[in-house]
Amino acid sequence: MTAAGLFILLAVAISFAMTAVWFAVLKGATSGWIDAIWSFLVGAAGMVVSLAPIDGWEGDWQRRVVVTIVAGLWSFRLGLHILRRTLQGGEDPRYAKLREEWGESWRSRLFLFLQIQAAAALLLAATVFIAARNPATGLQWSDVAGIVILVTAVVGEGVADAQLARFRENPANKGKVCDEGLWSLSRHPNYFFQWLGWTGYAVIAIGPYGAWELGWLALAGPAFMYWLLVHISGIPPLEAHMQRSRGSAFAAYANRVNAFWPGPQLRKKTP
Repeated sequence: MTAAGLFILLAVAISFAMTAVWFAVLKGATSGWIDAIWSFLVGAAGMVVSLAPIDGWEGDWQRRVVVTIVAGLWSFRLGLHILRRTLQGGEDPRYAKLREEWGESWRSRLFLFLQIQAAAALLLAATVFIAARNPATGLQWSDVAGIVILVTAVVGEGVADAQLARFRENPANKGKVCDEGLWSLSRHPNYFFQWLGWTGYAVIAIGPYGAWELGWLALAGPAFMYWLLVHISGIPPLEAHMQRSRGSAFAAYANRVNAFWPGPQLRKKTP
């Protein structure tokens, strides 16, 4: 099979899957299913493009296997986390707000939005593909560095999600803003670690000396993810919801803690 043929098949499959999610939401499924299915799709697509036999893109088998494993672990953990959260709670406030803003046209606009997400999944799968198909023989130091970054990202995102879940489970924290653990260093540590993982694929794709020109294209993955999380569908709608639901508590938190990049608090906590 050619690379073009594989990506055409993936594009059709991912588009069909997101269409099925759209139809399910129209029939009453909670919007959390959108992000859960999308996470599983990105991981599955990454595993397919890493392992599938493709003419002229053999790469090194060790690298392909390692990239496949890491892509699967990231996808499984994130998708399962979102799925568990979806089954426990109600609507994702970001999608609820979009439905309110879109009004009567929400059905058609949601369909278009999910097809854009399908295209995004394909772009991210291309990043994984380039990493897996780096032609360098054997595992290089850049592969080790990329794997360390990816593992750090998966663990960090998991820790952030677990810390937030524990905070929310405590009845005494109702109406409060989580300012513990990683959440005291960044207002969105889960988003930061999600972005960090895509830099790991770029490091693997570029290789030890950057001699493979196509490897540099993998930088599109972390660049796109940063743009998406920081400026489009991540931080802006979520923080707008937090401002509406937490008011002055969130404003004080935002005044102390960086939005994305982890770092020391900007000001001391007020008593």
